[in-house]
Amino acid sequence: YNLACPASPIHYQYNPVKTVKTNVMGALNMLGLAKRVRARILQASTSEVYGDPLEHPQTEKYWGNVNPIGLRSCYDEGKRVAETLMMDYHRQNGVDTRIARIFNTYGPRMLENDGRVVSNFIVQTLNGLPLTIYGDGQQTRSFCYVDDLVDGLVRLMNAENLHEPVNLGNPGEFTIEELALEVARLCGADARIKHEPLPLDDPRQRQPDIARAREVLSWSPSVKLSDGLKLTIADFAARKKQTTPIANPASGAA
Repeated sequence: YNLACPASPIHYQYNPVKTVKTNVMGALNMLGLAKRVRARILQASTSEVYGDPLEHPQTEKYWGNVNPIGLRSCYDEGKRVAETLMMDYHRQNGVDTRIARIFNTYGPRMLENDGRVVSNFIVQTLNGLPLTIYGDGQQTRSFCYVDDLVDGLVRLMNAENLHEPVNLGNPGEFTIEELALEVARLCGADARIKHEPLPLDDPRQRQPDIARAREVLSWSPSVKLSDGLKLTIADFAARKKQTTPIANPASGAA
């Protein structure tokens, strides 16, 4: 399983050259090893390969709408190249490859300063801070609980003769504002919203079409957003009691 790469915008934009190297050189190193030892390899790709999509929801056949020179492109294009390498090693060298296009994922043990929207909202709410929404909050995301994602990854790795990309994500679509209100409700807090400018190239819509995963993996997520958030909030709250107050979250969009 090649999952090595920062996945939060604030982290992968901090050192974009290293992000590209991690995606491209990491994939090359892993593929070279898989070729030598005849191992099956799964590449953790991303919904970011779709960019700011013009097709909704996104199927695996969609080629995306990606800015190749934007602030997010080190991650987006790095993952796209990694997918290309996976397919080329399969076609040219017969390497047994798998590609998972992972949509927004959350769950317990996320870092407090992860910089992604779920952890940001939870940390801000538990610290009594306003919830930071970038833009008008009407942009949408689909949030998959980590247990569901892991199940999908294992099923994909164990599937036979499945080399084309497969979307893994929860097709439930929510606005960022809806997510903020739900986190506040589950924390028993009033939702105080602070709006900031929307970062450049931040996708306006994101929702996976998981028909392929349902058909070839017999997989679909089972954890509802509210249930997954309860478990995630409980984890953050428990850590907050055990340590010094949770640090303010890093700024960044989903």
